[in-house]
Amino acid sequence: MTHPTISASGLSLSYRGTRAVDEVSLRLERGVTGLLGPNGAGKTTLLRILATATPPDRGALTLLGHDPSTVRGRLQARRELGYLPQNPGFHSGFTAFEFVDYVAILKEHTDRRARHAEVRRVLDEVGLAEVRGRRIRALSGGMRQRVALAAALVGDPGFLVLDEPTVGLDPEQRMRFRELIAAAGEGRTVLLSTHQTEDVAMLCHRVVVMDKGRVRFDGTPGELVARARGRVWASPERSPEALAGWRTGTGEFRNVGDPPAGARLLEPTLEDGYLLTLDGASEVTV
Repeated sequence: MTHPTISASGLSLSYRGTRAVDEVSLRLERGVTGLLGPNGAGKTTLLRILATATPPDRGALTLLGHDPSTVRGRLQARRELGYLPQNPGFHSGFTAFEFVDYVAILKEHTDRRARHAEVRRVLDEVGLAEVRGRRIRALSGGMRQRVALAAALVGDPGFLVLDEPTVGLDPEQRMRFRELIAAAGEGRTVLLSTHQTEDVAMLCHRVVVMDKGRVRFDGTPGELVARARGRVWASPERSPEALAGWRTGTGEFRNVGDPPAGARLLEPTLEDGYLLTLDGASEVTV
């Protein structure tokens, strides 16, 4: 029996009386898992807990076989995980090489020659070998995100935490970044937090939906899509029965909710299942 990369049970964390993460339990194994949820759902707080940046108020957590509630376990886990936060905090005066090298030093890569070889390796892996001497302030948004991913990949981590890595990227940059995430998911565990349901549909073998600090769904993308089967329909006007409805390029409205009798049903998408999961958020499905 294989052991999960991440095992979390009953994780909770409150800020100023608000439960940001509420009794979250997860088991994560190899592959890419997508984490969806609206603003304020608790996604970033959960990722910070899993990246050992913030300790939970209560709950049990094992990362890569280590217990981060102990100093020894926390340090060992940090050596073996990679974290790309939503705001990487670049020093714009650094070159791409200098920034990744700085992160490598923080991860205790002390041998200069071996460390520099590792920095070159990860920059090459994300396609930045030719611009590694360029200052970060001179790089495009897509290149900056690739620098941050390179920093997260230092040391070939077994667990990679990515918080909104494609935000602000144009369609071409997002496509190229998806290729990098898919490659990073080969042989390791990746947790990808995003607002982009299409990223999850294209990259993830599993999806977790959070709202108000709790897990509302945990399953495959196909299972999330199935939640909307029979609940998406077309109409010439927005249906009053619809939870959500919008005019499409054909001029018809696409409605999501409880269809009226005789409605012309449409094939659902991951986004439809996600919307209906949030609407039924009082029911927790794990």
